[in-house]
Amino acid sequence: MKKQSVERKFVGYVSQNILGMIGISAYILADTFFISKAEGTAGITALNLVLPIYGLIFGIGAMLGVGSAIRFNILRARNDKSADEYFSNALLYAVIFGLVFMAAGAAVPDRIMEWMGGDAQIVAVGTPYTRIFLLFAPFFMGNHICNAFVRNDKNPNLAMRATLFSSLFNIVMDYVLMFPLGLGMAGAAWATACSPIVGILICCRHFFSEKCTIKLVWKLPSVKQLITACKLGTSAFIGEISSGVTTAIFNFLILELAGNDGVAAYGVVANTSIVAISIFNGVSQGAQPLFSQFYGRGDDRAVRKILKMALGTAIVLALTVVISAGMLAEPLVRIFNSENNVQMAAYGVEGVRIYFVGFLFAGFNIVGAGYLGATENSGWAFLTSIMRGIVAISVCAFVLARIFGMTGIWMAFPAAELLTTFCTSTAIKKG
Repeated sequence: MKKQSVERKFVGYVSQNILGMIGISAYILADTFFISKAEGTAGITALNLVLPIYGLIFGIGAMLGVGSAIRFNILRARNDKSADEYFSNALLYAVIFGLVFMAAGAAVPDRIMEWMGGDAQIVAVGTPYTRIFLLFAPFFMGNHICNAFVRNDKNPNLAMRATLFSSLFNIVMDYVLMFPLGLGMAGAAWATACSPIVGILICCRHFFSEKCTIKLVWKLPSVKQLITACKLGTSAFIGEISSGVTTAIFNFLILELAGNDGVAAYGVVANTSIVAISIFNGVSQGAQPLFSQFYGRGDDRAVRKILKMALGTAIVLALTVVISAGMLAEPLVRIFNSENNVQMAAYGVEGVRIYFVGFLFAGFNIVGAGYLGATENSGWAFLTSIMRGIVAISVCAFVLARIFGMTGIWMAFPAAELLTTFCTSTAIKKG
């Protein structure tokens, strides 16, 4: 591949994937906005308490999809026929894992709300939402898988459109179901639950086209292939679940420090930060097919060139995100504060300004972990991902909250990402 050709591919894949990932985050913001209008602080609090469950479902889907697609791409570059088995295997396991969430949604949605820290009011508001989205868990996972394989099968444009149109569907139906039809939180849940079906149907255009090289191979689920895919998809899994883990830890700490107003403020910070995270996930997952393709061919020079472009892009975007958050913190919080809650607003503005500083380091860490996973450095990918997603953030949150209170909560994310940067840098040099 010529230099210009590699650069063109990079721009095409990354730009389209960033748009697609922003589309995913857009419907979470729409949920937050419409719920804040319909249910106020209690609705935002309920939504924030169930976000970790969302993160787990999305994380499993991303791990199955991205990990299987990476293996598919590497094996196909080596002309290995076993590449054809990974798509079907991923779908089968999405159904198997999805059934567990469906059972929980049907049997104990109220208990789940209680376990996540909700009081009687929050449980009453959030239970219908939790029940409905859990029942659609296999579709959320299946959408991740279909999108990852379409992207890796050299059709990033369709993958982007599938994500954007499913998000647009969600936003429109959020409004229709919550307000004209008056379904409240249940309406928001139905809109969210049906959106991955739209994404899957759009991806099917590729599966039925002549350009498609993905095949369905019907056989019993392979545990060996599942483990291989999970190893390569670890960074994607941690990338998705880390926000859920962070949210769960922060929720419990904030409930103790500031009650429901604090959790509502964190709901605004967490949900707006998902947009920033989606941008960096877009860079990482957009570059992933190129990493695995050139790695499979043994072209180390092209791999390193793509890595430099990806990290450079992440740094520029990080500066943009941090500056924008500092300037727009007050109007951003005001959008979601329909009750004009003064205490919630104060917490939220401080939170946005401090928390978003962490993206100066998070972009580097997300892209670095994606590179390590795509080039079969699964050990390093796991270490860096688990460091930023669970270990560092947990330690920093507990320690800083005890010292600085709510300000320490907001400081935990930048501190954890800074610590992880040292680990990621070492992994890239050695990997």
